[in-house]
Amino acid sequence: MSKLRIKLFLYCTKIKLKNLWGWLWAHLIAAVLTGLKYLPAKAGINMFARIAYVLGPLMHRHQVALANLRTAYPKKSEKEIREIAYEMWENMGRLFAEYVFLDKIFDFDPQQKKLGLVEVSGIELFEKIRGEKKPHIFFTAHIGNFELLPICAAVFGLDVTTLFRPPNNPYIAKRVLRARRTSMGHLVPSKTGAAWILAGKLNKGGNIGMLVDQKFHRGIKGTFFDLPVKTNVLLAKLARQFNCDVYPARCIRLPKGRYRLEFYPQMELPRLEDGVIDIEATTQKLNDIVESWVREYPGQWMWFHKRWANAQD
Repeated sequence: MSKLRIKLFLYCTKIKLKNLWGWLWAHLIAAVLTGLKYLPAKAGINMFARIAYVLGPLMHRHQVALANLRTAYPKKSEKEIREIAYEMWENMGRLFAEYVFLDKIFDFDPQQKKLGLVEVSGIELFEKIRGEKKPHIFFTAHIGNFELLPICAAVFGLDVTTLFRPPNNPYIAKRVLRARRTSMGHLVPSKTGAAWILAGKLNKGGNIGMLVDQKFHRGIKGTFFDLPVKTNVLLAKLARQFNCDVYPARCIRLPKGRYRLEFYPQMELPRLEDGVIDIEATTQKLNDIVESWVREYPGQWMWFHKRWANAQD
């Protein structure tokens, strides 16, 4: 057998093993989530929070999180850094389990005055936006349970098409997309053609939602925690093209398993001398808003992403 054939055989074997592992991992997660459905929501969520608190620090991503935290908070002690990382893993465990119970934990009813698991600030903004015949853009970050935000919009009669990044595992991605569609309406995976789909929605006067705290190798240079990063300019470009109003929103975890959804007034977009939206300044302003959120609740953000990787390339 020639060297070329051997290399080809080894490559194909590696791909098959990778696909097999992905398939097995996806089915394991599916089995866990299926079993989770038989538990009370509070018990299941608390259980996975504890599991993630114990197992998260054993993963490679924990070292990434610690490195990011040390870089972002050079004046914090090692004890403080580790406390934030452990809180983050607990948050991740809750988020994982909450996928199963999204419809149960979202108990907010604008017609009821009784306080439930979810409280909402900025209700008047929904009422204002709902009555406007023009497109809008909502943005948030990976803070708290950000998945509750599009559900809240639907409760108030707002049809929002949301851009999301699917997991790298294609088998898990299919299951996540199917699960999210049950509660969150229209979803657009972040891949080739996604920008055209979002533009089409805005062109028809629709509303879109985006996460803006992810790394993007082809983005423009900016800063996050006073460190260089690259950020996607899609939101700024769409806002300029369709002259959209842009609204920040976030979810904060509260004590005793409760949540607060916060919707903020229309963002003032930086503009150039000719009046058009300044792409670079707007993108940096998004970074600044997200940074302020993370600084307020550092343990509720996903520190294990390589947000600052290759920013100076």
